[in-house]
Amino acid sequence: MAFNTGLSGLRAAAVDLDVTGNNIANASTVGFKSSRVQFGDLYASGFLSSGSNPVGDGVNVQDVKQSFGQGNISFTDNGLDMAIEGDGFFVLNNGGETRYSRAGQFTIDKDGFVVNNQSMRVQGYTADGDGNLSGIRGDLEITTDNLAPRRTTNLRSELNLDSRESVLESRVRDVGPLAFGDVNGEQFKVTYTDGTPAYSVDLTGATTAREIAGKLTDAPGLSASATTAANVALTDADITTAGTAFTFDLKINGASLQLDTSNVNSLEDLKAAINDSNDTAISAAIVDDGTGTNTNVLRVSHNQGENLDITYTGGAVSETGDINVTGDRTIAGVAATGGSGNNFATEYGQSPIRITNEFNPQDQRTYNHATSTSIFDSLGNSHELTQFFVKEPSPGSGVGVSEWSVYLQIDGEMVAGTDSTPYTARFDQDGTLQSINGDASGEIVITDWVPKDKDGQPNGADGPPAAGAAVTTPIPDPPTTSAFVLSLGDTTQYGATFGVDDQSQNGYTTGRLSGLDVSRQGVLFARYTNGQSTALGQVALASFSNTDGLSPVGDTSWVETFESGQPVIGKPDTGTLGGIKASSVEESNVDLSGELVNLIIAQRNYQANAKTIETSDAVTQTIINLR
Repeated sequence: MAFNTGLSGLRAAAVDLDVTGNNIANASTVGFKSSRVQFGDLYASGFLSSGSNPVGDGVNVQDVKQSFGQGNISFTDNGLDMAIEGDGFFVLNNGGETRYSRAGQFTIDKDGFVVNNQSMRVQGYTADGDGNLSGIRGDLEITTDNLAPRRTTNLRSELNLDSRESVLESRVRDVGPLAFGDVNGEQFKVTYTDGTPAYSVDLTGATTAREIAGKLTDAPGLSASATTAANVALTDADITTAGTAFTFDLKINGASLQLDTSNVNSLEDLKAAINDSNDTAISAAIVDDGTGTNTNVLRVSHNQGENLDITYTGGAVSETGDINVTGDRTIAGVAATGGSGNNFATEYGQSPIRITNEFNPQDQRTYNHATSTSIFDSLGNSHELTQFFVKEPSPGSGVGVSEWSVYLQIDGEMVAGTDSTPYTARFDQDGTLQSINGDASGEIVITDWVPKDKDGQPNGADGPPAAGAAVTTPIPDPPTTSAFVLSLGDTTQYGATFGVDDQSQNGYTTGRLSGLDVSRQGVLFARYTNGQSTALGQVALASFSNTDGLSPVGDTSWVETFESGQPVIGKPDTGTLGGIKASSVEESNVDLSGELVNLIIAQRNYQANAKTIETSDAVTQTIINLR
């Protein structure tokens, strides 16, 4: 009896030593879970046995249990190494057999599959060509192909246009010169586009061109000036022939101008005498008479449009002057209402618009703001899109609404028809964009862009849609033309400095794989040289109702058993499953100090049981030696 009891103790102590030694041996094994021995006593009592003090038959090893507690997490320099923070196991495909492991030391094999050190393939949720994760589970694969380019189909600009900017462009009508006699006595009304009340002009009673110019300038939007020029047909011979009898009298509005003609012997002397007078508005010059005979005449001018009456030896001339008028863009029209005629109204309506400081993308003085960004064609070539913003006069009365013109240029060429007609962005009193060309969405669809190379020739990429083809927004995927949408819906107009708050577009050039990243949710992202990233798949994790029921099969892995129950497989960081720590591994959860103490205890237990057998042997030998 004692022999069997001691022998069972030796066996139990030996198993304890084996388990402790195995724990110590795997103290540095990634993902290893320590084990402990569970003992139970033995009694030789049966159903019909009796006795109040049965003697035990020794000890029995009931089970070897593993501890699935969390091990410490340490960082590594391998981007594909993963540690599970919390519950769960990696799912591995071992040639058709499914295994489960906490060891996340992964790499890529020659076929591009994510594998562990034993070439077991990691299972996860695969992604399609656009990086969209599916619910289909399979072997995770890392594709090393170049990322195909994507053309730009949408560009979103979030800007603030400075409402304090002034209107740079000037649009005016130049009318004239109009002779005093052609407009004297007219009556007409001027109407306006900005809400200014109509203004009536009465030119009756004026006696000089200067007075008419003053009345016209009083009208909002009109600016007028008057000049009087009189050509005097004199030659040097006319002056010298007359001798001391030569006379020259210049009257301004009937009042004679004091001139010293005592030393006048030529046309040049007469010109100098007029220019030396005390009236700075009067000037004289010798000019060609315009007849083609190379005949010079003396031109006397009054730069304010007063009446000139000139008498001289051999003749006389009188002039009442001409008026030049400029009307700005606020004037809607001029209509005659009475008087001697409608010459001014007719002349104004027929005068062409003269534009000064007109928009020119090469001249920064002709636009208020500009911003550029890169877009991409179907071949992945980069092109520069520039948006120009030009402040326009406020429509109507100018109260509660503002307008800006939008011009678009790609690689130096105007697009979207803005070379002839810009888009009009209208803002309300709060600085919020109301519409672009009446469209409340704030979208501009560019349908006339032909991608070109640096020499200005088509580069082979997709061009604009066919003439008459409808273009819908958003652009359907996959796109088949170079058409794209510029969205300015978030643009504002506040009294603050112009700024680009955000500008993004969905195109990119081709890219080569430059690295891999793993998120906490176990998503594998591929990084490319073009700055893009795309999901290649997502690691799957498994959990069990009874983790202790898993059966270890070596290589730091387990298999499902009847006791463990079926696995529940899902995505990391969902439900009861833990998250993923990238570039990290979970260390063994072996407590080396505790194992060394257990080793001492197991050794003593073994020695004590051996002593039991030795003692039992001595007692038995004593009995045998009895004679």
